[in-house]
Amino acid sequence: MTLNHIIPVDLFKDLPKHKPLLVVISGPSAVGKDAVIETIRKRDLGFTFIITATSRKPREYEKHGVDYFFYTRDEFEAMIRDNRFAEYALVYGDYKGVPVDQIEKAFCSQCDILVRVDVAGAATLKSKYHDAVLIFLIPANEEEWLNRFKTRNTETPENLEIRRETVKHEVEQLPNFDYLIVNREGKLDETVNLVLDIIKVEHNRVQ
Repeated sequence: MTLNHIIPVDLFKDLPKHKPLLVVISGPSAVGKDAVIETIRKRDLGFTFIITATSRKPREYEKHGVDYFFYTRDEFEAMIRDNRFAEYALVYGDYKGVPVDQIEKAFCSQCDILVRVDVAGAATLKSKYHDAVLIFLIPANEEEWLNRFKTRNTETPENLEIRRETVKHEVEQLPNFDYLIVNREGKLDETVNLVLDIIKVEHNRVQ
């Protein structure tokens, strides 16, 4: 029998197909989540980005519908009652949340989805979207982390102490994440490249 006499059949038709990933970038405040997301966005690699909502007031450089959806506290709580969030939390006195419609529209796009949330929010998303890939960002050390707050110039010493206590509990949640990346000062591109490498690896997982 020659190759010409073999009945044509697609031996590889049942191999698993790539599905869009929900990639969750998380970690403590001021670890660089926004900077990582924005750098990936600028590279124009075809990702869908989830815009989260908050009840805090925008900073000078932030725009509604671009950086966050900015709502009043009353508006945000009305949306909570209407079950319009995939996850939400009260963080340092302000609400933050991921609108359900943002995720539903993103999955329809068939593109990989990136979203940044706090550590508690990442756990909630994982409970609802079991295939979500959770990436925990952390600074190289406490000094670097505190310097980022000094650059912002938005925190009182009392607030900083609250944040330090919160970070202790957040780091304890690390075993619930899939990957850990150290986001070193001045090494943003390296951090972004690691995130992109993780996404490539996840697309080639069998299980």
